[in-house]
Amino acid sequence: MAPNTFSYWEQISFLNNADVIIVGSGIVGLNAALQLKTRQPQLKVMVLERGFLPSGASTKNAGFACFGAVSEQLSYLETTSEDEVVKLADYKWRGLKLLRANLGDSQIDYQQHGGYELFFKDEIEQAEACTDKLPYLNKLLQKIIGVADIYAVANAKIAGFGFNSVSRMIYNSCEGQIDTGKMMRALLNKVQRMGVLVLNSCQVERIDTNAGSITINTAQGNFKCDKAIIATNAFAQQLFPQLDVVPGRGQVLVTKTIKGLKLQGTYHFKEGYYYFRNINGRVLFGGGRNLDFNAEQTWDFGHTEKVKQQLTQYLQEVILPGQPVEIDYWWSGIMGFGEDIKPITRQVEPNIFCAVRCNGMGVAMGSLVGEEVAELALRS
Repeated sequence: MAPNTFSYWEQISFLNNADVIIVGSGIVGLNAALQLKTRQPQLKVMVLERGFLPSGASTKNAGFACFGAVSEQLSYLETTSEDEVVKLADYKWRGLKLLRANLGDSQIDYQQHGGYELFFKDEIEQAEACTDKLPYLNKLLQKIIGVADIYAVANAKIAGFGFNSVSRMIYNSCEGQIDTGKMMRALLNKVQRMGVLVLNSCQVERIDTNAGSITINTAQGNFKCDKAIIATNAFAQQLFPQLDVVPGRGQVLVTKTIKGLKLQGTYHFKEGYYYFRNINGRVLFGGGRNLDFNAEQTWDFGHTEKVKQQLTQYLQEVILPGQPVEIDYWWSGIMGFGEDIKPITRQVEPNIFCAVRCNGMGVAMGSLVGEEVAELALRS
C-alpha cells in the first residue's frame, strides 16, 4: 500500500504518531517498550514486526532459562578472561530474575528443576576434565549467584532417566525452563495495556535520517519518529551491515505424548549444541547447528536432512531407546551470534540504537538487553 492511500486518520494516529519506534517484537524489543513506558508513561511507543508473529527466535526457542553448562563455561574461558565469563553469567542471572519479576513465574510457567549435561561413552576424558573443574566453577560463580555447589556429579541418575550410551552426567541446580508461548503472550499483553502499539506484518526496508527526524520505510508505508531502536537480533545486518551479528538457525522437534516419560528438567550435550526437555509429556529436542555451521548461518527458516536425521537418531537411540516415538512438530528459529559473547547495545546512528546478538541466550538475556537499550535511548 503506497503512503498516499492512507486516510488522514491513519496518517495522524498511526504513521506519524510515535516518539520511539522499535523494530522487532521479540523478547528484547518488547522489554525495551516496557522499560520506556515504565520510565516515561507519556511516551508514544510503537513496535513494528515483520512477521505475523515475532520472527526470529522469541516464539520459536526451546524455552530454556539457560544459566550455562560446565563445558560451555570452560569453552568461554578458553577464548576470554575469567572476569568476562563471570560478567556474562551474572548478566544472564540478572536477566532471568528481571524476566520473572516483570511477568511473574505463573505467567511464564517458570520451573527450576535444574539441568543436566550428558557425556557419551566416548567422551569420558572430556567428562572427567569437566568434573575436575567443578570446585573451581562453583567457587567462581558463587559470589555472583549466591548459591553454593551449583554444579555436581549426577551419574547415579543416568539409569533412572533411561538414557543409552551416556556414561557421565553433571547437574546444574540453577537451570530453569519456561513456556515460551505463555511468556510472549504475557509480555505482549503487558505492553499493550500500557499503551504500546504493536503492528505486525510490517517489514522494515530502510531507515532514513534527515534534520533530526527519522523515517522508517516499510512495505506498508513510511513511519515518522524521533528515536528508533533496532531489536531484530539475527536480522540486524539487513538494516545495518556494519553490526557484528551473524544468523544461526536452530532446528527443533517435539514428539507426540509419551506415556510414562521420565524426563524432568533440561538436558544438554555436545557443549550445548544439542538440548532437550519435557514439555507436557512430550520431548522437545533441538540443535545440530554444529554439523554444518555454514549451512545454518542463514536467515532462511526451514530444515536440512542432515540435521533432521541426526536429531531423529539421537532421539531414538540415546534419549528414548527402545521406546516407540512419533514426531508431531518440526520448526526452526533464527538466533544471532558473534565472536564476542556479549550482546550489542549501543547507538548506531544519531537517535538510532540497537540491542542485538544474544548468542542463543535470549530468554536469559533478553529482558536486561531490552531494558538497557531503552535507558540508553532515554539518556541520549
